[in-house]
Amino acid sequence: MATVSEVETLVRGHLSLVEREVRRLGRRLPPHVERDDLVSAGLLALVGCARGYQGRGLFARVACVRVRGALLDHLRDLDWASRSVRARARQLQVAEDDLVAVLGRTPTAAELAEALGVTAREVSARVQDVLRADTFSLQGVAPEITDLLVRERAPGPEDLLLRREEIGYLRDAVEALPERLRTVVVRYFVQGCSMVEIAAELGVGESRVSHMRAEALALLRDGLNAQLDRDLVAEAPSDHVARKREAYFAAIAGRGTLRSRLAA
Repeated sequence: MATVSEVETLVRGHLSLVEREVRRLGRRLPPHVERDDLVSAGLLALVGCARGYQGRGLFARVACVRVRGALLDHLRDLDWASRSVRARARQLQVAEDDLVAVLGRTPTAAELAEALGVTAREVSARVQDVLRADTFSLQGVAPEITDLLVRERAPGPEDLLLRREEIGYLRDAVEALPERLRTVVVRYFVQGCSMVEIAAELGVGESRVSHMRAEALALLRDGLNAQLDRDLVAEAPSDHVARKREAYFAAIAGRGTLRSRLAA
């Protein structure tokens, strides 16, 4: 356990670490998140880490993990979607599922409104609420990933179903990646680690990490397209690569069902 003076020295010497992590996250945050609140959460984590430091391992590396975790915890606590919003979203999903089963197609807003006993405007408001909740849940994912899910037109009930399915497939696609590629994706795009940090963890050079990141993105893109629009899948350069990719596509498909992806 560090002494008071040692704690002060560690904290003062690593204040820039908190600023760096807040700045890194800040580029991807919605406007309602206060930067000062993030800094406070990071400083508390830094102080706690310094107090418990026993001299084992590089402090900067240990503190970075603690601070980053505290910032992500703070963001999760700020999730605006209340339980009532989640409950309404579930009701909307059940109604959609029931109507799809009966009609054999995606229901219109008017049909959903009639099934739920609400107005079409209320249905539209629920759709917007759920889409905002989905967007917030992906705030920790970098644009290279979320750009795969961009929608340009105004969302309606059909877009809600499609977007939730896409998000579910994206999560399945990340989970189905080969272990080292998945590590690169999670560390870089979700946890905000630098190339240097990832290279040290994997025992490779930065250029190799950069190549793995590009490989993972290409695989994710083809994996999503294989589930949603097969015509968009890039042609494999060889039979061996084609077999590996088909196995990956099958792994994505086998990780969930339509219901589980819509509930993601």
